[in-house]
Amino acid sequence: MYFSSLIFLFVYLPAVLMIYYLIPSKARNAFLLFVNLIFYGWGEPVFILIMLLSVTVNYIFGYLIEKNRENERLAKAFVLFSVIISLGLLGIFKYTNFINGLLRQISLFAALPKTNIPLPIGISFYTFQAMSYTIDVYRKDTKAQKSIISFGTYVSFFPQLIAGPIVRYKDIARQLEERHENIGQFASGVRRFVTGLAKKVLIANQMGLLWDTLRPMGADNGVIGAWIGIIAYAMQIYFDFSAYSDMAIGLGRMFGFEFMENFNYPYISKSITEFWRRWHISLGTWFRDYVYIPLGGNRCSMPRHIFNLFVVWALTGFWHGASINFVLWGIYFFVLLVLEKFVYGKPLAKAPAPIQHIYALFFIVMGWALFYFEDFSEMGVYISYMFGGAKGILGADAASVILGYMPLMLFSAVICTPITQVIYRRMKKPGFRAAAELGLCALLLVICTAALVSQSYNPFLYFRF
Repeated sequence: MYFSSLIFLFVYLPAVLMIYYLIPSKARNAFLLFVNLIFYGWGEPVFILIMLLSVTVNYIFGYLIEKNRENERLAKAFVLFSVIISLGLLGIFKYTNFINGLLRQISLFAALPKTNIPLPIGISFYTFQAMSYTIDVYRKDTKAQKSIISFGTYVSFFPQLIAGPIVRYKDIARQLEERHENIGQFASGVRRFVTGLAKKVLIANQMGLLWDTLRPMGADNGVIGAWIGIIAYAMQIYFDFSAYSDMAIGLGRMFGFEFMENFNYPYISKSITEFWRRWHISLGTWFRDYVYIPLGGNRCSMPRHIFNLFVVWALTGFWHGASINFVLWGIYFFVLLVLEKFVYGKPLAKAPAPIQHIYALFFIVMGWALFYFEDFSEMGVYISYMFGGAKGILGADAASVILGYMPLMLFSAVICTPITQVIYRRMKKPGFRAAAELGLCALLLVICTAALVSQSYNPFLYFRF
């Protein structure tokens, strides 16, 4: 198991921060690399070797690419080898079991032994980060990192190692070499971290409990109960994922780093296109810059443009997990995006705003059903409950459960919008705002600590990434 939340909050993080600010600036990257590896290898030390291999390979190829900039053919060969090795490692550990399972269903390969290769947590995130480095060096968007310590710190940085956001080397290259940590940035980081912690512990975990309670009740939920269940899952995955991004951004600021935003209120979207500009922004921009644009983007014929979109969204689905439902989830959004772009996008944009919101939320929520269920028969049954196959409108037991969670669901719906940010920015007295921030952060930390002590339910949704 990885660090328990309480050990991380009250032992590991304070100790790391204290030592980090006590040692000389020149030694801080080396120290961060050391504590990054301790954090990552706490549960499964062998996984450190995989990460170190990724760091070493990409560091060497980055050096070779820059050294041979004038030899286009050789530089291209080096970047190609680095990408093949990185994707090879990702493929072996993430997709071997999946491919083996598919092959064993074919009579010709039925005798193949079953594989059970463990999945290093966060391998998709740090593999994409390492790949962006060699590609950017090849494109001359950044210079090769001379220090393997600094490069290793970048790849293994523990705040965003396990659940993102995906940080590209060129965006923090200067920060690796020269950071000017200050009290204001540190305080902002603490506020952002506590906000993320509260979203995870107080909202995401509770929405997960509601989903896990309603889902097994099946047809007895009634139609409304089935819809409330999948909406609770939609809330869980948003608050869980955005919480980890908030915590990563906050932790990064505590150490002097600034990371890109990863979520921008995606559930206020009026279209699927807008949703994907607001959801998991770092992954979307990564695929845009390293897959979609190199394939030709939209500067090509319509059939080629559609093909480019298909490749990107099939890969997006497959990146999320080694299962058919994730691939279909990616293709599902590909179809919706193509329809919006080439069929009904303009009429949709002219529709009343509430209609646009309902349209977007309906297909987003349906997408989460496809995302969650790996068993297609189970998925079909659940979706049938949502569209009239359940027993009645709302089951008595489901109503009782939902009633208990309704205040939190309504509060969560408000937090999904920028309303609280608007209210915060309109506070005109800086002194009052600062005091309110301090008091609220302290209160949230106390409540989260109490919740972590009392709760045994604290799922980690990104183990498969």
